[in-house]
Amino acid sequence: MTHTAASPTKPGQPRAEAGRGGADYQAFQRYLEEASGIVVGPGKESLVDSRLSRLMHEHGLASLRDIVRSLESGANLRLRAAVIDAMTTTETSWFRDPAHFRILVDEILPTLHSSRVRIWSAGCATGQEPYSISMVAQDFLRNHQGRFASGVEIVGTDIAHSALDEARRGIYCGSGAVRGLSDGHRQRFFAAAPGDCMSVRQEIRQRVVFREFNLTRGLDVLGHFDVIFCRNVLAYFATPLKREVLARLARALKPGGYLFVGSTEGLRGHSDAFEMRSAGGATYYKKK
Repeated sequence: MTHTAASPTKPGQPRAEAGRGGADYQAFQRYLEEASGIVVGPGKESLVDSRLSRLMHEHGLASLRDIVRSLESGANLRLRAAVIDAMTTTETSWFRDPAHFRILVDEILPTLHSSRVRIWSAGCATGQEPYSISMVAQDFLRNHQGRFASGVEIVGTDIAHSALDEARRGIYCGSGAVRGLSDGHRQRFFAAAPGDCMSVRQEIRQRVVFREFNLTRGLDVLGHFDVIFCRNVLAYFATPLKREVLARLARALKPGGYLFVGSTEGLRGHSDAFEMRSAGGATYYKKK
C-alpha cells in the first residue's frame, strides 16, 4: 500500500484551508492516527487540502474545522469512511517485488503440509497482491497434485472501502492495469472485458475473499494464517503502533508461519518475534 498525492483542487471547490500547523490541522492529525494508524506529519497541509477538498464539497463542509467537528461527533459514519478513503489513496501493481512470490513458491509452500493453507494480504489496496498470490498458488497446485486437499484461502484486507470495491470487481482498465504482468499471465489468468479492460478469471478469484479491516484493531476475527503479506504498510505508522501491529501479526500467524514486509521495511528494533531469512536476494521472516 503506497500513499500518493491527490489531484489538485478544481476551481470553485471549497478548500480544506488546513493552515500551517494550526489547531485544526493538529486535531485532524490526531483523529486520523487514532482512526487508522496513519501518521500525517507537519508540513503536509497542502496534501491534506488537496485530498479533502472534493469531499468537503460533496458533504457541504466549508473548512477543516467543520470536518474535524463532524468526525469527532461520531454522527456521520459516511464522512468518516470517506475521509479514510481520501487519505489512503493507493498505488499497487501485479507481482510487486517478484522475489517474494518466488520465495513463496520455492521456499514456503513446499514446507506446508496442512490440508488447507491460509494467506493474508494486509493492506491489499485494489486487489493486485492477493490476486497475484492466487495466481502463483494456482500454478503450484497444478504442479503438485494432491497438495492442500482443502485448498488455499487468501484473505485480502484494507481500510479503504473504495479500494476494496474495486478489488471485489476484479476488473482492471487502462495501460496501468497490466503493470507487472507477462503476456503469459494475461492469457492464462484474465479474460477480456468491455473497453480497455481485463477481468480476473473465476478460478483465480474464487480463492480470494476481501474484507474491510483496520490493522490497528484486534485481529482475532480473521483467524490464523500460514503466511502474511504486510508490505509497504508499516512505514505509515508511528513506531509504538508499528511494534503493536507486528505483535498482533505474530499472534495471527500459526507456529512457524511466515511474514513478508516491504523491501524497504525492516523489523529490527520493532519486533523480536521473528527470525530473518533470505533467498533469491530478498528477505522474509519466520515466526520463532
